[in-house]
Amino acid sequence: MIEVAGELRDEMDAVLPRLRSMAEADVSRDRGPGKWMKKEILGHLIDSAANNHQRFVRAPAADPFVGPGYDQNAWVAANRYRERPWSELVELWAVLNRHLAHVIAGVPAEKLQTRCLIGDNQPAPLEWWIRDYVRHLKHHLAQILDG
Repeated sequence: MIEVAGELRDEMDAVLPRLRSMAEADVSRDRGPGKWMKKEILGHLIDSAANNHQRFVRAPAADPFVGPGYDQNAWVAANRYRERPWSELVELWAVLNRHLAHVIAGVPAEKLQTRCLIGDNQPAPLEWWIRDYVRHLKHHLAQILDG
């Protein structure tokens, strides 16, 4: 998983300067009915990092790993990301993901096929969840940076 950890680090290195340069007014702008503002999208990525940290640490010690899903809208609302300064959200996201890259790099190869049953999702191996985390992160970063 060293290559996936490197991919995550590379993505962070590429986007952090752009995230840090974004104006509070831009990231706080309403994007329309039913859409999160950019602060909330980054908040969702913070929630995703928190939930996936638990999965990536616990799954190698259990087979199968059974973990909860999470209601992303409820998490974003409960964390009140609209009220937080953008600079603090960016730094929290960065620190969490640097740590996740460290965790991902240390997952033993023999544990990558650990079956994970998460919420109401189809069972998938730990490796799929790790790779999907990075895919999901890139998708939402594109929404923030290009949207």
